[in-house]
Amino acid sequence: MNSETKQCQNCKKDFIIEPDDFSFYKKIKVPPPTFCIECKAQRRLTYRNTHSLYKRKDSFSGENIISIYSPDKDLVVIDQKTWWGDSWDPFDYGLDYDFNVPFFEQWRNFRNKFPLQGMSNSKATNSDYCNVAEESFDSYLVSASWKIERVLYSDGVSSIKDSMDLHVVHRTEFSYDDVVCTDSYQLFYSEIAISCVNSYFIYDCRGCTDCFMSCNLRNKSYVMYGEQLSKEEYNKRFKEMNLGSYEFIKEKKEEFEKMKLKCIHRFSNIINSYEVSGNNIDHAKNCHNCYDVSDGIEDCKNVFWSVKNVRDVFDSGPGVGMLQLGYECFDTGAGGGHLLFDSVVYYAENVEYSFNCYNSSDLFACIGLRSKKHCILNRQYSKEKYFELREKIIKHMNEMPYIDKKGIIYRYGEFFPAELSPFAYNETVAQDLFPLKKEQVLDMGLLWKEEEIRNYKPTIKSIDLPDNINDVLDSIVNEIIECEHKGKCRDRCATAFKITPEELIFYRRFNIPLPRICYGCRHYDRLRKRNPMKLWSRSCMKEGCHNEFETSYAPERPEIVYCEKCYQDEVY
Repeated sequence: MNSETKQCQNCKKDFIIEPDDFSFYKKIKVPPPTFCIECKAQRRLTYRNTHSLYKRKDSFSGENIISIYSPDKDLVVIDQKTWWGDSWDPFDYGLDYDFNVPFFEQWRNFRNKFPLQGMSNSKATNSDYCNVAEESFDSYLVSASWKIERVLYSDGVSSIKDSMDLHVVHRTEFSYDDVVCTDSYQLFYSEIAISCVNSYFIYDCRGCTDCFMSCNLRNKSYVMYGEQLSKEEYNKRFKEMNLGSYEFIKEKKEEFEKMKLKCIHRFSNIINSYEVSGNNIDHAKNCHNCYDVSDGIEDCKNVFWSVKNVRDVFDSGPGVGMLQLGYECFDTGAGGGHLLFDSVVYYAENVEYSFNCYNSSDLFACIGLRSKKHCILNRQYSKEKYFELREKIIKHMNEMPYIDKKGIIYRYGEFFPAELSPFAYNETVAQDLFPLKKEQVLDMGLLWKEEEIRNYKPTIKSIDLPDNINDVLDSIVNEIIECEHKGKCRDRCATAFKITPEELIFYRRFNIPLPRICYGCRHYDRLRKRNPMKLWSRSCMKEGCHNEFETSYAPERPEIVYCEKCYQDEVY
Protein backbone atom coordinates (compact mmCIF):
# COMPACT_ATOMS: atom_id res chain seq x y z
CA MET A 1 0.00 0.00 0.00
CA ASN A 2 1.25 3.49 -0.86
CA SER A 3 1.53 6.51 1.41
CA GLU A 4 -1.47 8.81 1.57
CA THR A 5 -1.65 12.52 2.37
CA LYS A 6 -4.59 13.76 4.42
CA GLN A 7 -5.63 17.09 5.91
CA CYS A 8 -5.97 17.19 9.70
CA GLN A 9 -9.51 18.01 10.80
CA ASN A 10 -8.17 20.11 13.65
CA CYS A 11 -5.15 22.17 12.47
CA LYS A 12 -5.94 21.85 8.73
CA LYS A 13 -2.34 20.91 7.95
CA ASP A 14 -1.44 18.01 5.71
CA PHE A 15 -0.06 14.82 7.25
CA ILE A 16 1.12 11.57 5.73
CA ILE A 17 -0.11 8.07 6.52
CA GLU A 18 2.69 5.62 5.74
CA PRO A 19 2.25 2.03 4.51
CA ASP A 20 3.24 0.60 7.92
CA ASP A 21 0.57 2.81 9.50
CA PHE A 22 -2.09 1.28 7.27
CA SER A 23 -0.84 -2.18 8.19
CA PHE A 24 -1.18 -1.36 11.88
CA TYR A 25 -4.70 0.06 11.49
CA LYS A 26 -5.68 -3.09 9.60
CA LYS A 27 -4.28 -5.24 12.41
CA ILE A 28 -6.35 -3.49 15.10
CA LYS A 29 -9.35 -3.04 12.76
CA VAL A 30 -9.71 0.73 13.00
CA PRO A 31 -9.97 3.25 10.17
CA PRO A 32 -7.09 5.66 9.42
CA PRO A 33 -7.05 8.80 11.59
CA THR A 34 -8.38 12.19 10.59
CA PHE A 35 -6.09 14.04 13.04
CA CYS A 36 -2.34 14.57 12.57
CA ILE A 37 0.19 13.16 15.07
CA GLU A 38 0.54 16.34 17.13
CA CYS A 39 -3.18 17.04 17.29
CA LYS A 40 -3.86 13.47 18.39
CA ALA A 41 -1.34 13.81 21.22
CA GLN A 42 -2.72 17.20 22.23
CA ARG A 43 -6.27 15.83 22.28
CA ARG A 44 -5.30 12.87 24.51
CA LEU A 45 -3.49 15.15 26.93
CA THR A 46 -6.56 17.31 27.49
CA TYR A 47 -7.80 14.33 29.52
CA ARG A 48 -4.68 14.09 31.69
CA ASN A 49 -4.36 16.27 34.76
CA THR A 50 -1.31 15.47 36.87
CA HIS A 51 -0.53 18.70 38.74
CA SER A 52 -3.72 20.72 39.26
CA LEU A 53 -5.05 19.64 42.67
CA TYR A 54 -8.03 21.02 44.58
CA LYS A 55 -10.06 20.62 47.72
CA ARG A 56 -13.66 19.61 47.15
CA LYS A 57 -16.42 17.72 48.93
CA ASP A 58 -16.61 13.96 48.68
CA SER A 59 -19.86 13.26 46.83
CA PHE A 60 -20.64 10.36 49.16
CA SER A 61 -19.50 11.50 52.60
CA GLY A 62 -19.51 15.28 52.22
CA GLU A 63 -16.03 15.47 53.74
CA ASN A 64 -13.19 17.49 52.22
CA ILE A 65 -10.88 15.53 49.91
CA ILE A 66 -8.01 16.30 47.55
CA SER A 67 -9.03 15.95 43.93
CA ILE A 68 -7.85 16.53 40.39
CA TYR A 69 -11.39 17.76 39.67
CA SER A 70 -12.00 21.34 40.76
CA PRO A 71 -15.08 21.95 42.93
CA ASP A 72 -16.86 23.87 40.15
CA LYS A 73 -17.02 20.71 38.01
CA ASP A 74 -20.47 19.07 38.19
CA LEU A 75 -19.13 15.57 38.73
CA VAL A 76 -19.47 12.75 41.25
CA VAL A 77 -16.06 12.58 42.95
CA ILE A 78 -15.15 10.39 45.92
CA ASP A 79 -12.08 9.64 48.00
CA GLN A 80 -9.78 7.12 46.35
CA LYS A 81 -9.88 4.80 49.37
CA THR A 82 -13.67 4.70 49.16
CA TRP A 83 -13.44 4.20 45.41
CA TRP A 84 -11.31 1.10 45.91
CA GLY A 85 -13.59 -0.19 48.67
CA ASP A 86 -16.65 -2.44 48.52
CA SER A 87 -19.27 0.04 49.72
CA TRP A 88 -20.57 0.76 46.22
CA ASP A 89 -21.12 -1.15 42.98
CA PRO A 90 -19.99 0.20 39.56
CA PHE A 91 -22.80 -1.78 37.92
CA ASP A 92 -25.37 0.44 39.69
CA TYR A 93 -24.46 3.23 37.27
CA GLY A 94 -24.68 1.18 34.08
CA LEU A 95 -26.72 2.36 31.09
CA ASP A 96 -28.40 0.71 28.14
CA TYR A 97 -26.99 1.92 24.84
CA ASP A 98 -29.22 4.50 23.11
CA PHE A 99 -29.08 4.35 19.32
CA ASN A 100 -30.78 7.75 19.10
CA VAL A 101 -27.85 9.63 20.66
CA PRO A 102 -24.23 9.89 19.41
CA PHE A 103 -21.84 7.61 21.26
CA PHE A 104 -19.58 10.32 22.69
CA GLU A 105 -22.56 12.26 24.04
CA GLN A 106 -23.75 9.13 25.84
CA TRP A 107 -20.24 8.62 27.22
CA ARG A 108 -20.13 12.15 28.62
CA ASN A 109 -23.49 11.73 30.35
CA PHE A 110 -22.40 8.37 31.75
CA ARG A 111 -19.07 9.73 32.99
CA ASN A 112 -20.64 12.77 34.62
CA LYS A 113 -22.85 10.61 36.85
CA PHE A 114 -20.30 7.94 37.67
CA PRO A 115 -18.22 8.12 40.89
CA LEU A 116 -14.69 9.18 39.94
CA GLN A 117 -11.53 8.83 42.01
CA GLY A 118 -10.44 12.11 43.54
CA MET A 119 -6.87 11.10 42.74
CA SER A 120 -5.55 8.34 40.48
CA ASN A 121 -3.33 6.51 42.92
CA SER A 122 -3.31 2.74 43.29
CA LYS A 123 -1.42 0.48 45.69
CA ALA A 124 -0.34 3.51 47.70
CA THR A 125 0.96 3.58 51.26
CA ASN A 126 1.14 6.93 53.04
CA SER A 127 1.17 8.67 49.67
CA ASP A 128 -2.20 10.40 49.53
CA TYR A 129 -0.94 13.37 47.52
CA CYS A 130 0.56 11.32 44.69
CA ASN A 131 -1.35 11.36 41.42
CA VAL A 132 -1.27 9.08 38.39
CA ALA A 133 0.85 6.83 40.56
CA GLU A 134 1.24 3.09 41.01
CA GLU A 135 2.91 1.51 44.04
CA SER A 136 3.90 4.60 46.01
CA PHE A 137 5.34 4.37 49.53
CA ASP A 138 5.86 7.31 51.90
CA SER A 139 5.89 9.78 48.98
CA TYR A 140 4.47 13.26 48.49
CA LEU A 141 3.41 15.32 45.46
CA VAL A 142 4.73 12.91 42.88
CA SER A 143 2.98 12.37 39.55
CA ALA A 144 3.29 9.88 36.70
CA SER A 145 5.24 7.44 38.82
CA TRP A 146 5.69 3.71 39.35
CA LYS A 147 7.35 1.92 42.24
CA ILE A 148 8.66 4.79 44.34
CA GLU A 149 9.72 4.98 47.99
CA ARG A 150 10.22 8.18 49.98
CA VAL A 151 10.16 10.41 46.91
CA LEU A 152 9.05 14.05 46.94
CA TYR A 153 8.07 16.63 44.30
CA SER A 154 8.84 14.59 41.17
CA ASP A 155 7.26 13.69 37.84
CA GLY A 156 7.67 10.90 35.33
CA VAL A 157 9.76 8.64 37.56
CA SER A 158 9.98 4.90 38.20
CA SER A 159 11.87 2.65 40.62
CA ILE A 160 13.12 5.64 42.64
CA LYS A 161 14.04 5.78 46.32
CA ASP A 162 14.85 8.61 48.72
CA SER A 163 15.01 11.40 46.15
CA MET A 164 13.46 14.78 45.35
CA ASP A 165 12.67 17.13 42.46
CA LEU A 166 13.22 14.73 39.58
CA HIS A 167 11.81 14.68 36.06
CA VAL A 168 11.91 11.55 33.88
CA VAL A 169 14.38 9.65 36.07
CA HIS A 170 14.49 5.89 36.58
CA ARG A 171 16.19 3.39 38.91
CA THR A 172 17.94 6.04 40.97
CA GLU A 173 18.50 6.69 44.70
CA PHE A 174 19.47 9.60 46.95
CA SER A 175 19.34 12.17 44.13
CA TYR A 176 18.07 15.71 43.65
CA ASP A 177 17.07 18.06 40.84
CA ASP A 178 17.87 15.80 37.89
CA VAL A 179 16.34 15.61 34.40
CA VAL A 180 16.37 12.53 32.14
CA CYS A 181 18.75 10.37 34.18
CA THR A 182 18.88 6.66 34.98
CA ASP A 183 20.59 4.07 37.14
CA SER A 184 22.38 6.58 39.35
CA TYR A 185 23.16 7.16 43.01
CA GLN A 186 23.69 10.48 44.77
CA LEU A 187 23.36 12.52 41.60
CA PHE A 188 22.59 16.23 41.89
CA TYR A 189 21.62 19.06 39.49
CA SER A 190 22.37 16.90 36.43
CA GLU A 191 20.91 16.06 33.02
CA ILE A 192 21.15 13.03 30.72
CA ALA A 193 23.37 11.05 33.08
CA ILE A 194 23.50 7.26 33.20
CA SER A 195 25.06 5.05 35.89
CA CYS A 196 26.71 7.97 37.65
CA VAL A 197 27.57 8.24 41.33
CA ASN A 198 28.23 11.11 43.72
CA SER A 199 28.34 13.76 41.00
CA TYR A 200 27.09 17.33 40.58
CA PHE A 201 26.21 19.42 37.53
CA ILE A 202 27.10 16.83 34.92
CA TYR A 203 25.62 16.63 31.43
CA ASP A 204 25.65 13.69 29.02
CA CYS A 205 27.85 11.52 31.22
CA ARG A 206 27.94 7.74 31.72
CA GLY A 207 29.60 5.54 34.27
CA CYS A 208 31.10 8.49 36.13
CA THR A 209 31.94 8.80 39.80
CA ASP A 210 32.86 11.93 41.73
CA CYS A 211 32.61 14.40 38.86
CA PHE A 212 31.65 18.06 38.97
CA MET A 213 30.55 20.60 36.31
CA SER A 214 31.57 18.47 33.34
CA CYS A 215 30.04 17.04 30.18
CA ASN A 216 30.54 14.28 27.59
CA LEU A 217 32.40 12.07 30.07
CA ARG A 218 32.59 8.28 29.86
CA ASN A 219 33.69 6.11 32.80
CA LYS A 220 35.62 8.90 34.49
CA SER A 221 36.31 9.77 38.11
CA TYR A 222 37.54 12.93 39.80
CA VAL A 223 36.89 15.29 36.89
CA MET A 224 36.06 18.90 37.79
CA TYR A 225 35.26 21.55 35.20
CA GLY A 226 36.45 19.09 32.56
CA GLU A 227 39.87 18.71 34.18
CA GLN A 228 41.14 15.31 35.29
CA LEU A 229 42.33 15.52 38.90
CA SER A 230 43.82 13.13 41.37
CA LYS A 231 41.49 11.79 44.03
CA GLU A 232 43.22 13.90 46.67
CA GLU A 233 43.07 17.12 44.66
CA TYR A 234 39.43 16.56 43.68
CA ASN A 235 38.36 15.95 47.27
CA LYS A 236 40.33 19.00 48.43
CA ARG A 237 38.60 21.31 45.92
CA PHE A 238 35.23 19.69 46.52
CA LYS A 239 35.41 20.29 50.27
CA GLU A 240 36.13 23.95 49.65
CA MET A 241 32.80 24.37 47.87
CA ASN A 242 29.91 25.85 49.77
CA LEU A 243 27.27 23.45 48.44
CA GLY A 244 24.85 24.27 51.24
CA SER A 245 24.64 27.90 50.11
CA TYR A 246 21.72 28.98 47.95
CA GLU A 247 23.75 31.75 46.31
CA PHE A 248 26.57 29.33 45.53
CA ILE A 249 24.22 26.81 43.92
CA LYS A 250 22.46 29.57 42.00
CA GLU A 251 25.81 30.66 40.58
CA LYS A 252 26.69 27.07 39.65
CA LYS A 253 23.37 26.59 37.90
CA GLU A 254 24.13 29.60 35.72
CA GLU A 255 27.59 28.19 34.99
CA PHE A 256 26.01 24.84 34.12
CA GLU A 257 23.74 26.42 31.50
CA LYS A 258 26.72 28.16 29.89
CA MET A 259 28.76 24.96 29.99
CA LYS A 260 26.04 23.00 28.19
CA LEU A 261 26.28 25.37 25.21
CA LYS A 262 29.94 24.40 24.82
CA CYS A 263 29.25 20.66 25.03
CA ILE A 264 28.84 18.41 22.04
CA HIS A 265 25.21 17.42 21.73
CA ARG A 266 24.37 14.11 20.16
CA PHE A 267 21.62 14.55 17.55
CA SER A 268 19.49 12.23 19.68
CA ASN A 269 19.92 10.54 23.04
CA ILE A 270 19.65 6.93 21.86
CA ILE A 271 21.10 3.98 23.79
CA ASN A 272 21.26 0.28 22.87
CA SER A 273 18.61 0.70 20.21
CA TYR A 274 18.11 -0.24 16.55
CA GLU A 275 16.14 1.47 13.80
CA VAL A 276 14.65 4.21 15.99
CA SER A 277 13.93 7.93 15.81
CA GLY A 278 12.96 10.49 18.43
CA ASN A 279 14.80 11.29 21.66
CA ASN A 280 15.65 9.71 25.01
CA ILE A 281 15.34 6.16 23.73
CA ASP A 282 16.86 3.23 25.60
CA HIS A 283 16.68 -0.47 24.63
CA ALA A 284 14.25 -0.07 21.75
CA LYS A 285 13.84 -1.59 18.32
CA ASN A 286 11.97 -0.35 15.29
CA CYS A 287 10.41 2.62 17.07
CA HIS A 288 9.81 5.91 15.31
CA ASN A 289 9.04 9.37 16.58
CA CYS A 290 9.23 8.10 20.15
CA TYR A 291 10.34 10.00 23.26
CA ASP A 292 11.27 8.95 26.79
CA VAL A 293 10.89 5.24 26.08
CA SER A 294 12.99 2.44 27.55
CA ASP A 295 13.32 -1.17 28.69
CA GLY A 296 12.12 -3.21 25.75
CA ILE A 297 10.08 -1.06 23.38
CA GLU A 298 9.53 -2.59 19.95
CA ASP A 299 7.55 -1.83 16.80
CA CYS A 300 6.07 1.38 18.16
CA LYS A 301 5.36 4.77 16.64
CA ASN A 302 4.47 8.20 18.05
CA VAL A 303 4.80 6.99 21.64
CA PHE A 304 6.17 8.93 24.61
CA TRP A 305 6.95 8.27 28.29
CA SER A 306 6.55 4.54 28.03
CA VAL A 307 8.61 1.84 29.69
CA LYS A 308 9.06 -1.91 29.88
CA ASN A 309 7.88 -4.41 27.28
CA VAL A 310 5.76 -2.24 25.04
CA ARG A 311 5.14 -3.70 21.59
CA ASP A 312 2.97 -2.75 18.64
CA VAL A 313 1.70 0.48 20.18
CA PHE A 314 0.98 3.60 18.14
CA ASP A 315 0.02 7.15 19.11
CA SER A 316 0.04 6.56 22.85
CA GLY A 317 1.43 7.89 26.10
CA PRO A 318 2.29 9.14 28.52
CA GLY A 319 2.35 6.29 31.00
CA VAL A 320 2.22 3.16 28.84
CA GLY A 321 4.02 0.04 30.08
CA MET A 322 3.87 -3.74 29.68
CA LEU A 323 1.40 -3.52 26.81
CA GLN A 324 1.15 -5.35 23.53
CA LEU A 325 -1.03 -3.85 20.82
CA GLY A 326 -2.38 -0.46 21.83
CA TYR A 327 -3.59 2.67 20.10
CA GLU A 328 -4.52 6.14 21.31
CA CYS A 329 -4.21 5.30 25.01
CA PHE A 330 -2.38 6.68 28.04
CA ASP A 331 -1.73 5.59 31.64
CA THR A 332 -2.47 2.09 30.45
CA GLY A 333 -0.96 -1.39 30.37
CA ALA A 334 0.84 -3.07 33.32
CA GLY A 335 0.25 -6.37 31.57
CA GLY A 336 -2.38 -6.71 28.87
CA GLY A 337 -3.09 -6.16 25.21
CA HIS A 338 -5.31 -4.80 22.48
CA LEU A 339 -6.28 -1.65 24.34
CA LEU A 340 -7.74 1.10 22.17
CA PHE A 341 -8.76 4.65 23.13
CA ASP A 342 -8.34 3.92 26.84
CA SER A 343 -6.95 5.68 29.89
CA VAL A 344 -6.01 4.15 33.23
CA VAL A 345 -6.78 0.60 32.11
CA TYR A 346 -4.49 -1.96 33.71
CA TYR A 347 -4.08 -5.76 33.44
CA ALA A 348 -6.72 -5.91 30.71
CA GLU A 349 -7.38 -7.42 27.28
CA ASN A 350 -9.57 -6.21 24.42
CA VAL A 351 -10.82 -3.02 26.03
CA GLU A 352 -11.98 0.05 24.08
CA TYR A 353 -13.11 3.57 25.01
CA SER A 354 -12.86 2.81 28.72
CA PHE A 355 -11.50 4.55 31.80
CA ASN A 356 -10.18 3.34 35.13
CA CYS A 357 -10.77 -0.39 34.62
CA TYR A 358 -8.67 -3.26 36.00
CA ASN A 359 -8.17 -7.01 35.48
CA SER A 360 -10.89 -7.12 32.85
CA SER A 361 -11.44 -8.16 29.25
CA ASP A 362 -13.82 -7.41 26.41
CA LEU A 363 -15.10 -4.07 27.65
CA PHE A 364 -16.49 -1.21 25.58
CA ALA A 365 -17.16 2.26 27.02
CA CYS A 366 -16.90 1.21 30.67
CA ILE A 367 -15.70 3.01 33.80
CA GLY A 368 -14.45 1.67 37.09
CA LEU A 369 -14.89 -2.04 36.46
CA ARG A 370 -12.70 -4.64 38.14
CA SER A 371 -12.41 -8.28 37.12
CA LYS A 372 -15.28 -8.12 34.62
CA LYS A 373 -15.82 -9.14 31.01
CA HIS A 374 -18.32 -8.62 28.20
CA CYS A 375 -19.61 -5.26 29.46
CA ILE A 376 -20.78 -2.12 27.63
CA LEU A 377 -21.50 1.11 29.55
CA ASN A 378 -21.20 -1.01 32.72
CA ARG A 379 -23.97 -3.36 31.64
CA GLN A 380 -23.23 -7.10 31.72
CA TYR A 381 -23.92 -9.17 28.56
CA SER A 382 -23.37 -12.71 27.43
CA LYS A 383 -20.34 -13.26 25.22
CA GLU A 384 -22.48 -13.56 22.10
CA LYS A 385 -24.62 -10.53 22.90
CA TYR A 386 -21.55 -8.45 23.75
CA PHE A 387 -19.87 -8.93 20.37
CA GLU A 388 -23.15 -8.48 18.52
CA LEU A 389 -23.89 -5.20 20.33
CA ARG A 390 -20.31 -3.96 19.94
CA GLU A 391 -20.55 -4.26 16.16
CA LYS A 392 -23.88 -2.42 16.16
CA ILE A 393 -22.40 0.40 18.26
CA ILE A 394 -19.41 0.80 15.94
CA LYS A 395 -21.79 1.01 12.99
CA HIS A 396 -23.88 3.55 14.89
CA MET A 397 -20.77 5.63 15.69
CA ASN A 398 -20.04 5.83 11.98
CA GLU A 399 -23.60 6.55 10.88
CA MET A 400 -24.40 9.03 13.69
CA PRO A 401 -21.04 10.66 14.50
CA TYR A 402 -20.46 13.21 17.22
CA ILE A 403 -19.87 16.71 15.85
CA ASP A 404 -18.15 19.20 18.17
CA LYS A 405 -18.55 22.98 18.39
CA LYS A 406 -15.96 23.53 15.67
CA GLY A 407 -17.64 21.11 13.27
CA ILE A 408 -15.05 18.34 13.75
CA ILE A 409 -16.53 14.91 13.15
CA TYR A 410 -15.82 11.99 15.50
CA ARG A 411 -16.55 8.47 14.31
CA TYR A 412 -15.24 5.13 15.52
CA GLY A 413 -11.46 5.21 15.49
CA GLU A 414 -11.01 8.64 17.08
CA PHE A 415 -10.14 9.33 20.71
CA PHE A 416 -12.65 11.24 22.87
CA PRO A 417 -13.34 14.82 21.72
CA ALA A 418 -11.30 17.37 23.66
CA GLU A 419 -14.39 19.46 24.41
CA LEU A 420 -15.78 16.59 26.51
CA SER A 421 -12.80 16.51 28.84
CA PRO A 422 -13.68 17.06 32.52
CA PHE A 423 -10.71 19.46 32.76
CA ALA A 424 -9.99 22.94 31.53
CA TYR A 425 -7.19 22.97 28.98
CA ASN A 426 -4.76 24.81 31.25
CA GLU A 427 -5.29 22.27 34.04
CA THR A 428 -3.84 19.50 31.90
CA VAL A 429 -0.56 18.23 30.51
CA ALA A 430 -1.73 19.53 27.12
CA GLN A 431 -0.88 23.03 28.34
CA ASP A 432 2.58 21.83 29.41
CA LEU A 433 3.50 20.37 26.03
CA PHE A 434 1.25 22.39 23.71
CA PRO A 435 0.94 25.76 25.50
CA LEU A 436 -1.87 28.03 24.34
CA LYS A 437 -3.24 31.39 25.39
CA LYS A 438 -6.71 31.74 26.84
CA GLU A 439 -8.11 33.18 23.61
CA GLN A 440 -6.79 30.26 21.57
CA VAL A 441 -8.27 27.72 23.97
CA LEU A 442 -11.69 29.35 23.97
CA ASP A 443 -11.61 29.59 20.18
CA MET A 444 -11.11 25.81 20.10
CA GLY A 445 -14.31 25.41 22.09
CA LEU A 446 -12.45 24.21 25.18
CA LEU A 447 -12.55 25.29 28.80
CA TRP A 448 -10.09 27.69 30.45
CA LYS A 449 -9.74 27.87 34.22
CA GLU A 450 -9.09 31.29 35.66
CA GLU A 451 -6.32 31.58 38.21
CA GLU A 452 -7.71 31.07 41.68
CA ILE A 453 -7.28 33.78 44.28
CA ARG A 454 -5.00 32.32 46.92
CA ASN A 455 -5.35 33.63 50.43
CA TYR A 456 -2.07 32.33 51.76
CA LYS A 457 -0.47 34.62 54.29
CA PRO A 458 3.29 34.09 54.12
CA THR A 459 5.15 34.30 57.39
CA ILE A 460 8.53 34.65 55.69
CA LYS A 461 9.73 35.83 52.30
CA SER A 462 12.08 33.75 50.18
CA ILE A 463 14.67 36.50 50.27
CA ASP A 464 14.75 36.27 54.07
CA LEU A 465 15.52 32.54 54.21
CA PRO A 466 18.97 31.59 55.53
CA ASP A 467 21.43 31.29 52.67
CA ASN A 468 22.99 28.11 54.04
CA ILE A 469 21.11 24.96 55.01
CA ASN A 470 23.33 24.72 58.11
CA ASP A 471 21.72 27.90 59.44
CA VAL A 472 18.13 26.69 59.01
CA LEU A 473 16.26 26.10 62.27
CA ASP A 474 13.81 23.26 62.90
CA SER A 475 11.04 25.86 63.15
CA ILE A 476 11.20 26.40 59.36
CA VAL A 477 8.62 23.61 59.00
CA ASN A 478 6.08 25.90 60.67
CA GLU A 479 6.64 28.79 58.27
CA ILE A 480 4.64 29.69 55.18
CA ILE A 481 7.24 30.77 52.63
CA GLU A 482 6.40 33.26 49.93
CA CYS A 483 7.34 31.90 46.49
CA GLU A 484 9.89 34.11 44.80
CA HIS A 485 7.66 34.28 41.70
CA LYS A 486 4.70 35.58 43.73
CA GLY A 487 2.24 34.16 41.19
CA LYS A 488 3.54 36.40 38.42
CA CYS A 489 4.87 33.56 36.26
CA ARG A 490 2.87 31.20 34.04
CA ASP A 491 3.94 28.07 35.91
CA ARG A 492 0.88 27.32 38.06
CA CYS A 493 2.63 29.11 40.89
CA ALA A 494 1.17 28.34 44.30
CA THR A 495 2.45 31.76 45.53
CA ALA A 496 3.56 30.15 48.80
CA PHE A 497 4.86 26.82 50.06
CA LYS A 498 5.99 24.95 53.16
CA ILE A 499 8.95 22.78 54.00
CA THR A 500 7.91 19.36 55.31
CA PRO A 501 9.90 17.64 58.06
CA GLU A 502 10.95 14.85 55.66
CA GLU A 503 12.07 17.45 53.15
CA LEU A 504 14.19 19.27 55.74
CA ILE A 505 15.87 16.00 56.74
CA PHE A 506 16.75 15.39 53.09
CA TYR A 507 18.19 18.88 52.58
CA ARG A 508 20.33 18.58 55.68
CA ARG A 509 21.52 15.08 54.87
CA PHE A 510 22.77 16.06 51.42
CA ASN A 511 23.76 19.66 52.17
CA ILE A 512 21.15 21.21 49.85
CA PRO A 513 19.94 24.80 50.39
CA LEU A 514 16.25 25.54 50.80
CA PRO A 515 14.38 26.29 47.56
CA ARG A 516 13.06 29.80 46.92
CA ILE A 517 10.21 28.83 44.63
CA CYS A 518 7.24 26.48 45.05
CA TYR A 519 7.03 22.97 43.64
CA GLY A 520 4.95 24.06 40.62
CA CYS A 521 7.56 26.61 39.57
CA ARG A 522 10.40 24.14 40.15
CA HIS A 523 8.63 21.53 38.01
CA TYR A 524 8.31 23.95 35.12
CA ASP A 525 11.95 24.95 35.44
CA ARG A 526 12.85 21.30 34.87
CA LEU A 527 10.30 20.91 32.09
CA ARG A 528 11.91 23.76 30.17
CA LYS A 529 15.19 21.85 30.11
CA ARG A 530 13.58 19.21 27.93
CA ASN A 531 13.70 19.23 24.16
CA PRO A 532 10.28 19.30 22.50
CA MET A 533 8.75 16.07 21.25
CA LYS A 534 9.27 17.08 17.66
CA LEU A 535 11.90 16.43 15.00
CA TRP A 536 13.64 18.80 12.59
CA SER A 537 15.93 17.99 9.68
CA ARG A 538 19.46 19.29 10.27
CA SER A 539 23.07 18.77 9.23
CA CYS A 540 26.01 17.89 11.45
CA MET A 541 27.79 20.98 12.80
CA LYS A 542 31.27 19.44 12.79
CA GLU A 543 33.39 21.15 10.20
CA GLY A 544 33.70 19.08 7.05
CA CYS A 545 30.80 16.75 7.86
CA HIS A 546 27.64 16.91 5.77
CA ASN A 547 25.63 14.12 7.39
CA GLU A 548 21.93 14.89 7.77
CA PHE A 549 19.59 13.65 10.46
CA GLU A 550 16.34 14.28 12.29
CA THR A 551 16.75 15.83 15.72
CA SER A 552 14.72 17.43 18.50
CA TYR A 553 17.13 20.40 18.44
CA ALA A 554 15.41 23.07 16.37
CA PRO A 555 17.67 24.69 13.71
CA GLU A 556 17.72 28.07 15.47
CA ARG A 557 18.98 26.69 18.78
CA PRO A 558 22.55 27.53 19.87
CA GLU A 559 23.75 24.05 20.89
CA ILE A 560 26.55 22.26 19.03
CA VAL A 561 24.80 19.25 17.46
CA TYR A 562 26.74 16.36 15.90
CA CYS A 563 25.69 13.35 13.89
CA GLU A 564 26.17 9.91 15.44
CA LYS A 565 29.54 9.21 13.82
CA CYS A 566 31.10 12.56 14.72
CA TYR A 567 29.69 12.38 18.23
CA GLN A 568 31.13 8.90 18.75
CA ASP A 569 34.50 9.96 17.34
CA GLU A 570 34.66 12.97 19.63
CA VAL A 571 33.22 11.64 22.90
CA TYR A 572 34.34 8.00 23.00
